[in-house]
Amino acid sequence: MASPTSTLPTRSATTRTSSTLDDDAIPDEDSSETSQLFHERLQAWKHAVKYVEDYIQATEKMHHDNAKDYNKVLKTVSSPLKEGHHFDQNLGGVAGLFDNVRSNTQALVNSHNETASTLKGTVLPIFERLHSEIKNKTKELTKGAGKGSKAVDKARGVSQKHIELLGQHTAAYDSSGGSVKAADDPYILQRQVYHRLNKQVLEENNNRDDMLSVQNSFAQFEAHIIATLQHGWQQFNQVVSTQADNTRSLYGDMTGTIQRIPADFEWNGFVKRNVGVLIDPNGGKRAVEQIKFPNQDHSATRPLIAGSLERKKMLKRYDAGFYVVTPSKYLHEFKTDDDFAKDPSPENSLYLPDCMIGAVDGVKFNVRGKDTSGNAMMNKMARAHEFAFKAHTPDDARKWHSIIASVAGQTSNELPGNDESPISSPVTKSEEAAAPPPVAAPAGTVAEPAPTTTAAPGSAV
Repeated sequence: MASPTSTLPTRSATTRTSSTLDDDAIPDEDSSETSQLFHERLQAWKHAVKYVEDYIQATEKMHHDNAKDYNKVLKTVSSPLKEGHHFDQNLGGVAGLFDNVRSNTQALVNSHNETASTLKGTVLPIFERLHSEIKNKTKELTKGAGKGSKAVDKARGVSQKHIELLGQHTAAYDSSGGSVKAADDPYILQRQVYHRLNKQVLEENNNRDDMLSVQNSFAQFEAHIIATLQHGWQQFNQVVSTQADNTRSLYGDMTGTIQRIPADFEWNGFVKRNVGVLIDPNGGKRAVEQIKFPNQDHSATRPLIAGSLERKKMLKRYDAGFYVVTPSKYLHEFKTDDDFAKDPSPENSLYLPDCMIGAVDGVKFNVRGKDTSGNAMMNKMARAHEFAFKAHTPDDARKWHSIIASVAGQTSNELPGNDESPISSPVTKSEEAAAPPPVAAPAGTVAEPAPTTTAAPGSAV
C-alpha cells in the first residue's frame, strides 16, 4: 500500500496558453492582471497629459516673466533721452527712433501679458478637463473591473480548498482500504468541487465579459484623448504663433524706423546747430615752430655752442654724437639732435667747472671729468674719466676748445695721446700731485660763444 505522502495530488506549473487556461481548474494567472494593465495605461495617459499641462504652465510663466523683463528693457530707453539736445527733435531722426522703440517695447510687454493670460484661461483648462476625465475613468475601472477580479479570486480560493479536501480524502480512502465517513466520501466531495467550479467559472466569465467591455471602450476613450490633445495643442499653437508674429512685427517696425534715417540726417543737423563751435575744415594746422611759450628765448636756453663731435668709445672707435655746451656750464652728449622722436635725455653730462680740458691737436682734444647724468648716489660714486673728442675740422676743434676752456675749471697744455684708452683709469691723488699744474685761463677773459647750431650728427658745426 502506498504511503499517504507519496499519493497526495500535486499541481505543476503551467504556461499561460489558451489550452492550459481551459484545462486547469485553478488557472495559474492573476485575475486582476488585465485590470492592472489598464490601470497602468490610464496612469501613463494621465502623466502624459500632466506633462502637457506642465509645459503649458511653464510657457505661461515664461510669457509672464518675459513681460516683466520687457518692462526692465523699457526702462533702459528712459525718456527724455539723455543729452537729447544733441539729436534732431524732428521726426525721422534718432529722437523719433527712441519714441518708436519705447512704444513698441510697451506693446511687447502687453503682448506677453495677453499671451500668458490666454494660455492660463483658455488653453490650459482643455488639458485640465482631460486630466479629470482620465482620473474618473480610473475610478470606474477600480469600482467595476476591480470588484470582478476580487470575486474571481474569492471563487478560486473556495474551489482550491475543496480540491485540496478531495485530495486529502481520496488519499485517506486509498490508505484505509475504502473505509471513509459518509460526509468524506470522495464522490460527494467531487460533486461539491464541480459545484464550486461552476460558480468560479461563472465569475471568471463575467469578469472576462467586463474586461472585454472595458477593453473595447478603451479604444474609443484613447481616441478621445488623442483628439482632445490635438485640439488643445492647436489652440496653444495659435496663441503662441500670434504672439510670435506680433513680436516679429514690432521688432520689424523698430528696424524699419532706424533703416529709414538718412546717413547724414543727424550730422547735418548737428553741424547746423554748432557751427560756431566746430572746427573749420578750411583752417590751417598747428606747427611746433609757430608755438610760443614762456621763457622760450631765455638766455639760459641758448647753447654756447652745439653740433656734431666724435668721441672715442671702446675698442678705440670714434662714434658721432650731438654735443651742447649750455650757459649752465654743462657739456651734454646726446645721440641725436631730434627733439621729437623721443624725450631728449643726455647720455653723458660733464659739469665743466669741475673738469679739465687739454690742448688741441689738430681735430682732437680731451676733457677730463665726471659724468653727472645719473642720480645723486651714482654721481657721488662716479670717478673722473678722460673723454677723447674729435671735431670734423681743425677750425671746429678750436671753436669747441675755446668755448669749453672758457667755462672749464682747469686747462692743460697736454696734447691728446694716440694710443691711450678712450676712458682711462681714475687719477689717484699721488698721480695728481705728481702731475704738472694746469695752466689756468687768463683772469677776466671769457670766450665769445659761437652761434647756436642744431647740426645733425656727422655734420660740421
